[in-house]
Amino acid sequence: MSAPPPSGGDGALINEMLTDDELRAVLTRLGPEAERDAFGLVCRRWLRIQSSERRRLRARAGPDMLRRLAARFPGILELDLSQSPSRSFYPGVIDNDLDVIAGSFRNLRVLALQNCKVATVHASYRGLLSLKLMDCSKVGDKSIYALAKFCRNLECLVIGGCRNISDSSIEALAHACSSSLKWLRMDWCLKITDASLRSLLWNCKLLVAIDVGCCDQITDASFLDSDRNVFQSELRILKMSSCLRVTVAGVRSMIESCKSLEYLDLRSCPLVTKDSCEQAGLQFPSGCKVNFDGSLLDTDPSAEFF
Repeated sequence: MSAPPPSGGDGALINEMLTDDELRAVLTRLGPEAERDAFGLVCRRWLRIQSSERRRLRARAGPDMLRRLAARFPGILELDLSQSPSRSFYPGVIDNDLDVIAGSFRNLRVLALQNCKVATVHASYRGLLSLKLMDCSKVGDKSIYALAKFCRNLECLVIGGCRNISDSSIEALAHACSSSLKWLRMDWCLKITDASLRSLLWNCKLLVAIDVGCCDQITDASFLDSDRNVFQSELRILKMSSCLRVTVAGVRSMIESCKSLEYLDLRSCPLVTKDSCEQAGLQFPSGCKVNFDGSLLDTDPSAEFF
């Protein structure tokens, strides 16, 4: 608790009247980030308080600037260093920067690195709940094994477009994060097969949303084990667009196991059409939206997760 402010007369300044804790209480009542930033422009004291209370940060920075940001914003929980493919800076975020992040941002819970040139995940990221590595082309099995070993509380993982990831590391992740993983996006992971999806569906009981779009090795076998038993899941969102080998039989097995399904993406699955599902008498869960031929620009519920 801060020391009480000195007594003042009618002309006392606000900094003489309010303690740090009272100023923090004012800050918590501000809404948009712009209002919080304006709070820090009043004076150095208010800037220090505003910086210590900041929880989200988006930046484009190298090692030196990252250290400065960590010193100024010690309470950061969410860090976004994602880059645009058309407007990146050289050399961008690389593995050396991840060492700095791991050593400087000690309370980090959410890390976004879309389109970055990273290849490994640091062992110090034990507290991570969400990691987004969309289109990080250098990310492979080594990174996923590291997540399985060190980040056992991981809830959200985005590895779409990481084409060097294979079944073995995903199966390790499914076992390591079986009691935490809720959201997984791995579209365009072209080495992924039924073994990965089956392991995730059988082991990750908290799984809410999964995207395996364009993983063209996925077949009906993903939804059956070696004894042809079906699984039981609370899955709400399943995206399988352009999974060319999935058939109506596989969809039947899947909806028998996913009674809570709210959204099913079957676009560009040539063996599964609206007519073929109706002819087979498939009964989708009540309230489930099935997208057979919608535009790729259409929004879907997975947007809030990924």
